[in-house]
Amino acid sequence: MSGPDKSEEVKFVVPLLDLDLNKRVHACPWKQEQKIFLQVVFPLSRRHSPTPAPHIKLVSSSQLKDLFSVEDIKLPSWVDGMCMAEYLPSLEDTLNLQILKAVEYIGGRRRFIEALAPKFGRPLEADPIFCRTATFLAVTGAFTFLVHFSLSTQFPKQQPTLILQSSQHFNSQGAPVMSPPLHNCPWSPRWSPTEMAERIFDFLVKECIGFKMYCLDAVVP
Repeated sequence: MSGPDKSEEVKFVVPLLDLDLNKRVHACPWKQEQKIFLQVVFPLSRRHSPTPAPHIKLVSSSQLKDLFSVEDIKLPSWVDGMCMAEYLPSLEDTLNLQILKAVEYIGGRRRFIEALAPKFGRPLEADPIFCRTATFLAVTGAFTFLVHFSLSTQFPKQQPTLILQSSQHFNSQGAPVMSPPLHNCPWSPRWSPTEMAERIFDFLVKECIGFKMYCLDAVVP
């Protein structure tokens, strides 16, 4: 860019963490090595003035989101006068802690899914690696439906999302009738997996009545 008041930018990407993330996850399905990078944009002014702090952002390989999202990581502050060599060690320490937590969270999600089995029976389907999803069959009287559980990488801080799917009712396109995502079940990250499962089961005992009426209204006449 030209002109005395115009500014320019220097952009570059720094690879982070000299470790194999694939080996951190048991039975990892990733075929390619997952990477994390720091995207840095340094604004440069033509005038004689202090160099402002760079704009920094983490980016990663697409499949890494199954384990955690780099967007959820709070980056260390950039101190005036700091250089990249000073910043990177603090950032990589933060990333290492996040990776350890993310792997621990897999165990927490697995224990929750296992705690659902005494109430719902064995899951029809479940994500065996990252434990992000599970589907159970539920029956009340003559009404049969599926309960789909979706667990975020922030579980148990974030409660699971539930979707109910009828096994007996279909809409005008011939697709099974499904509920909107349910986010209002009782929840506390401090509960044990057993209590979480019991509270959700009690919630669904009541919720399934309304869902059955919802299915009858949505079904093809």
